Amino acid sequence: MLLLIGIVSLGQTATISGTIKDEEGITIPDVQIAVLENALIATSTDINGRYTLMVPANKDITVSIYNISYVQVNQKYNLKDGEKITYNPRLVAKNTIGVVDIVSENRTTEITRIDPKNIFYIPSPSGNIEDIIKTQIGVSSNNELTSGYSVRGGNFDENLVYVNDIEVYRPFLARSGQQEGLSFANPDMVSNINFSAGGFEAKYGDKMSSVLDITYKKPLKFAGTVSGSLLGGSLHLQGVSKNRVVAWSLGSRYKSNAYLLKSMDTKGEYRPRFYDVQTFITFTLNEKWSIEFLGNVANNQYLVIPANRETTFGTVNNAVKLSIYFDGQELTQYTTMMGGLSTTFKPNSKTKLKLITSAYKANEEENYTVQGQYYIDQLEADFGKDNFGQVAFNRGIGTFLNNGRNRIDATVLNIEHKGTRIIKNNSELLWGARYQREIIQDKLSEWRTIDSAGYVSPYNPNEINLIDVVKTKINLESNRIQGYVQYAFSKQLRDSSTITTTFGARANYWDYNKQTVVSPRITLSFKPNWKEDMVFKASWGYYYQPPFYREMRGFDGKLNPTIKAQQSVHYLLSGDYNFRLWRRPFKVILAGYYKEMKDLIPYEIDNTRIRYFAKNNSVGYTTGGDLRINGEFIKGIESWATIGFLKTMENLSDDRKVTYFNAAGDSIINGYTFDTKAVDSSVVNPGYIPRPTDQRITFGMFFQDYIPKLPACKMYLNMQFGTGLPFGPPGHERWKQVFRMPPYRRVDIGFAYQIIKEDKPLPNKHPFHFCKAMFISVEIFNLLQVNNTVSYTWIADVTNRQYAVPNYLTRRMLNLKLQLKF
Repeated sequence: MLLLIGIVSLGQTATISGTIKDEEGITIPDVQIAVLENALIATSTDINGRYTLMVPANKDITVSIYNISYVQVNQKYNLKDGEKITYNPRLVAKNTIGVVDIVSENRTTEITRIDPKNIFYIPSPSGNIEDIIKTQIGVSSNNELTSGYSVRGGNFDENLVYVNDIEVYRPFLARSGQQEGLSFANPDMVSNINFSAGGFEAKYGDKMSSVLDITYKKPLKFAGTVSGSLLGGSLHLQGVSKNRVVAWSLGSRYKSNAYLLKSMDTKGEYRPRFYDVQTFITFTLNEKWSIEFLGNVANNQYLVIPANRETTFGTVNNAVKLSIYFDGQELTQYTTMMGGLSTTFKPNSKTKLKLITSAYKANEEENYTVQGQYYIDQLEADFGKDNFGQVAFNRGIGTFLNNGRNRIDATVLNIEHKGTRIIKNNSELLWGARYQREIIQDKLSEWRTIDSAGYVSPYNPNEINLIDVVKTKINLESNRIQGYVQYAFSKQLRDSSTITTTFGARANYWDYNKQTVVSPRITLSFKPNWKEDMVFKASWGYYYQPPFYREMRGFDGKLNPTIKAQQSVHYLLSGDYNFRLWRRPFKVILAGYYKEMKDLIPYEIDNTRIRYFAKNNSVGYTTGGDLRINGEFIKGIESWATIGFLKTMENLSDDRKVTYFNAAGDSIINGYTFDTKAVDSSVVNPGYIPRPTDQRITFGMFFQDYIPKLPACKMYLNMQFGTGLPFGPPGHERWKQVFRMPPYRRVDIGFAYQIIKEDKPLPNKHPFHFCKAMFISVEIFNLLQVNNTVSYTWIADVTNRQYAVPNYLTRRMLNLKLQLKF
């Protein structure tokens, strides 16, 4: 009759049961019922809307009833031992504006629940679900065009992403954020988002940084959403059969950021086109058996025919302008398909068994031939001269030619079993096993060359030397076997304080390198019986990350068969405090962490492209702290702010700094030293250097406000700040990559007005009577008009003197958006 997913502490108990219906008297399945004071005590309604919940007796508790489509209901109780009561609430359909859900979170683990409705409010040029993650605790990003994010010193590839228990993947060949297009998760279809920035449980997979766990909603009635903007549009439909056996959800998205890319330094003809179609279907056969299907087809194409570029950089006293005139074009396109089928069996109220099969297919192509004729000009810096700020003289001219014909086909097949068992009403056992097969076919053919002042650089009088030549053809088939077991139990002390322990271990075997890794993990949670609502947590665990494909392919395009899994040991202390201020709910989270890392695979980041050294020749560490506060700063709507401090360093075993000296004893610097004939040298081990994600201070904020006398008119502010990331000249020498980019500063603001309100339906004769809600929004991206640097283009003259030319992100742009719900 029910699925009990929580735990009731040993001792005296009472029972609450009933049937939950909507305003029309129709029963509602999959409604969550939980005790706010202890989120481990929870259950959900069955197919007939019935539920039974065992709760502690002789104690003040708050029972929360929650579903994404309905207004949350909270009911307070203090029941006697053995008492049984019936509670049959009627839920009201949710008004999407002006409601803050303070739902029951599992505060005993390092998981944060994110309200999915805020996704639609955050002003952002990408429109991806990851935009809301970038403002969470421990998360940073320095690129508004990408769905990638860094978590506590990790890179994009170190983040796990699940949709309905199925792992999803990022594109392989994308070099920049504007090439990525749409991320996998469709915001219109999401019902629940859980996020962990570290110290996560053994039930989650083998990555070193974070987990994003997304659940799609199971519809309860027919509804739909249509939205459109200057950057694209979306359509979402959902419904349920009359007998409630079949529930379906269909979503389609289209995106073209050509309008946005017009603000970038490189001018030309941009033809980006991204679209996808997703479906989620559930079959509830009876109270014990259910089947789910998740399908996705996506096509992303990015074509640019560059014409010219002008970028001014340097300082006031030494300003330089780079002018480039292009020929050629760049075409990147990839098609991905994913299908997942799962069967869930609940033999009784304490056991849940799930079998999942999925297949992922990606076909990606990258074809480009781009020639650029460049001029490096010195600008006049004398304020007293008439030509101040104009070209004073030319410092160099040249031509570069970049060519590539790359293709990768990747197939990932897996079958997985997951199980959950409630034991003795105060503990929970989870287990799982997974088999995965990977088939990857990769063909690389790329090179580049530079001609400065009529000479190919680096100059050789006898031959023409190309740079970064890669020509490989790889066929890789491999298998992985994974498994985990996890146990959680809670114990109530004499003073009514609660201790919860969650511990487990994962094992992972990969037949390519014949390596098996075991990852033990544990989290201790203590909720004292204080007047203040506080929870303290300590987490420790091993987080191995076996290479997928990108990590094992070196700069020469060849695979390293001896590559091993990277290792990170997490030490984490955290605490959260729920309190009321101005008679409104607030929450503060404070966390400190240290990561000890071994067998690291060093890498470089250029825009969003991560290139690995393909060898485990580094050790490192990450340490830092995070603070987050969220709540109703404005009555009825939620806002939050986070700030983080971190330091992440690594030491490469074979990194060497070699300095050459001429006969005069001067160190030789190409482009500066006249006498470049070396007669002596010195070798120094650089030791620990910053990792590419070493962003020392980060700040993120999402703030909502409205006009008191006109609450339908609202304002949304998204702010991000991050200190500069390390970078260095090309050449794949990590010790040189210790310079710092300028800080990333970004403010996006949106204004929305609700034209049609859900609580005020239109007359039947009105042309929009079928609409439940209508919103019109105006968004201003990059409000402060900051030129944020995402990477550098390195230009060399005939003496091999190099100039680092910043590649700026998007500038201030205006976006209009319309959304209808029916």
